[in-house]
Amino acid sequence: MEDNLIINDVIPKDHVFQISSEYYLEDILKKDGSIRDVLDLGCGDGNSLDIFRKIRPDIKWVGLDIEKSPESSSRSRTDGYFVTFDGVHIPFPDDYFDLIYCNQVLEHVRYPAELLKEVRRVLKPLRYFIGSTSHLEPYHSYSLWNYTPFGFCQLIEEANLHVDEIRPGIDGLTLIIRRFLGRPRFFSRWFNNESPFNRAISLVGKIRRKTPARVNAEKLLVCGTFCFLVRKKY
Repeated sequence: MEDNLIINDVIPKDHVFQISSEYYLEDILKKDGSIRDVLDLGCGDGNSLDIFRKIRPDIKWVGLDIEKSPESSSRSRTDGYFVTFDGVHIPFPDDYFDLIYCNQVLEHVRYPAELLKEVRRVLKPLRYFIGSTSHLEPYHSYSLWNYTPFGFCQLIEEANLHVDEIRPGIDGLTLIIRRFLGRPRFFSRWFNNESPFNRAISLVGKIRRKTPARVNAEKLLVCGTFCFLVRKKY
């Protein structure tokens, strides 16, 4: 697809399934046993700690968020190590973390370019920055930006990080309908399972014998959110 040629190298060619950021999290933690120190950037209620503990109980997890975000203000758990910051300067030394997890946070960050430079600083060389962010998702919880996949890749490269790949999450149409219906609970099933419009794109792709890369590119054009696998170059 012409609109995606410029990010063609980061569009996966293996499968077309919609994913959430947990897809990368589970895959990397199971494959790379050397990961120890992890940061949940924008941890909110801190519930990612349960995901990490389930996959790898030996992980040293740190949750980081600004002090007065709606999500962190609602946090009740005390079984994790939680730290606050100013939204830009990550209070840890250089080359400290093996993995930084950032799930649906970057659209709420006031200074994303500056924060991404900090992500690079505190990541160990060749280590992982994974998560997801909004593309066509409606306004929510003081969100500031929506990223196109191309714009996101530009920001990442400018921070001297490298995008390994991006994959589509839930489609934008489903999120828009969900918002106008008042966010009914039954829509939540489509965050972790193929959403209706994504299913239709897959079906048309199969009928027309499109390549997985082409179908993924089409899903990325209309995605509500997309997931990313990024690494520090050196």
